[in-house]
Amino acid sequence: MFKRMFIGAFAILAMTTAIVATAADKPAALNFKAKNIDGKEVDLSKYKGRVILVVNLASRCGLTPQYQELQGLHKKYNGKGLSVVGFPCNQFGKQEPGSEAEIKEFCTSTYAVEFDLFSKVDVNGDSAHPFYKHITSLETKPKGAGKVSWNFEKFLIDRKGNVIARFEPRTKPDAPEVIKLIEANLAK
Repeated sequence: MFKRMFIGAFAILAMTTAIVATAADKPAALNFKAKNIDGKEVDLSKYKGRVILVVNLASRCGLTPQYQELQGLHKKYNGKGLSVVGFPCNQFGKQEPGSEAEIKEFCTSTYAVEFDLFSKVDVNGDSAHPFYKHITSLETKPKGAGKVSWNFEKFLIDRKGNVIARFEPRTKPDAPEVIKLIEANLAK
């Protein structure tokens, strides 16, 4: 009887340890899944070990030309460990009304986008994607925690999965302060 209890307790301990180890392998910011622009579910832990620039996108916004700078960052730094990750969002002025197919067509034909695009999400409120609920809850610099203010707000995540910076929508993706942080984190 004691042998069965011991084996049962050991099995429970082993399962608990495996669950904890799996969660520890995924940094908190990467412990989410999202659908890519083609509708395939992607585990964000695939970006573990890379520097990630996360941006909420819109194709009918005055800031839409930032797609060009985002693609430029992708081209220049992807091979060095940077992933640019875009989440279309229609919460700000209804400036991303298209379907995923229309968004993908716009991005590829207008800006030759090659960086990773995800399906349209909400970034604020009760309907916000859990990934955005998490990253907006964290204190970062130069902007702290709180709601996404508009299209093209940027979050920089280091190789360990820590959200290390947040930039206002009008801060261009290739602004000196963004490049400096990207390069410093790629060097680590």
